[in-house]
Amino acid sequence: MSTVTQIDPLTVPYRTLNTGAKMPAIGLGTFGSDHVSNDSVAQAVKQAIDIGYRHIDCASVYGNEAEIGDALAEVIASGKVSREELWITSKLWNDKHAEEDVIPSCQKTLSDLKLDYLDLYLVHWPFPNFHAKGCDVSSRSAEAKPYIHANFMKTWRQMEKLVEMGLVKAIGTSNMTEPKLKLLLADAAIKPAINEMELHPHFQQQKLYDFVVSQGIQPVGFCPIGSPARPERDKTADDTVDTEDPVIVEIAKKHGIHPATLCVKWAEQRGQIPIPFSTNPRNMLANIQSLVTPKLSDEEMEALSKIDKNCRLIKGQVFLWKEDQTWEDLWDLDGTIAQ
Repeated sequence: MSTVTQIDPLTVPYRTLNTGAKMPAIGLGTFGSDHVSNDSVAQAVKQAIDIGYRHIDCASVYGNEAEIGDALAEVIASGKVSREELWITSKLWNDKHAEEDVIPSCQKTLSDLKLDYLDLYLVHWPFPNFHAKGCDVSSRSAEAKPYIHANFMKTWRQMEKLVEMGLVKAIGTSNMTEPKLKLLLADAAIKPAINEMELHPHFQQQKLYDFVVSQGIQPVGFCPIGSPARPERDKTADDTVDTEDPVIVEIAKKHGIHPATLCVKWAEQRGQIPIPFSTNPRNMLANIQSLVTPKLSDEEMEALSKIDKNCRLIKGQVFLWKEDQTWEDLWDLDGTIAQ
C-alpha cells in the first residue's frame, strides 16, 4: 500500500475574507529564527509547498525573509506552482510604525521575498517598540509606548496606502484586543481582513474570537499546538501543555493522530486558520492531512471547548512601557486600554 506524501491543495479548506479573497485554512508558520537556521526554514517552505501547502506566514522580524524569498523564487521558477496559487503573509515590525517607515518596510519585505505583492500584510503588534533579537524577559525599550490610537491610525493609513499602491492585497492586525479593534474599526477606511492571535485548546479566547468573527474579520491562530519550542522568555512556571491534556490525548488516540495534529485539526474545524511551524516533513504532512480527513464529532468538539485554561503563552512582557507593570496591562483584560 502506498503511503500518502502529498495533499492535493484543491482539497484543502479555505476561508473567504471580507475582501472576497480565498485564504487557505492552514499555513506554515516561519518563526523558528530563535532555534532553527534561516536555511532550514527556507528548506521547510519548499518541502511544505511540495506537500501541498499554499499559505506561508512570514514576518520581517524573523530575519529569514531573504532565504524564504530564494525558496519561493526557486519553486515558482520550477513551474510546480504559480505565484497566484500561493498565499504569502508578512508583517510590519514594531520599530517601523512611523508614517515614513511603513511603505519602505513593506518594500524591503517584497524585495527579500522576491515578490511583486503580498496577499496579506499585518501590523505585527499594536505597540511601537524595539528590542534586540534574543533578549530576555526583563528587556525593556527606553522608547516603548502604550497603545495610542491616534498614532496607530497614522500607521494604519500607510497600510491602507499599500493596498492602494497594489503592493498588498489585504491588510490586517495581530495581537489586537477587542477595545483596540473597536477603535480601529470606527476609524479605518479599509477594515482589517484578519486578526492574528494566539489560539490553542488551552487558550481559546472565546470572547475575542466571537467579536472578531462578528465583525467579518477572519481569526488566524498562532501557537496552535501550544508552541513547545517558544523562546525561553515566553515560558513561565504556570504554563500548561496542550499536547499532554488527557482530553486531547484521548481524542487523538481515537483518531490515530498525534495530540499536536489534533490541536491543528480542532483549530481549523473551529473556524480559525492555524499556522503551525515545523521543519519536519512528516509533521507538516500530518498537520495538513488532518484537514482532509473525517471531522471531529460534535461531542469531541464540545469536550475540547471545555478544556480552555486561559493560558496565554506569548505574554509580551518586553513591550511594557513603565516600571512596576505586569504583562496583563498589554491585553486590556478589564475592557479598557492601559496607558
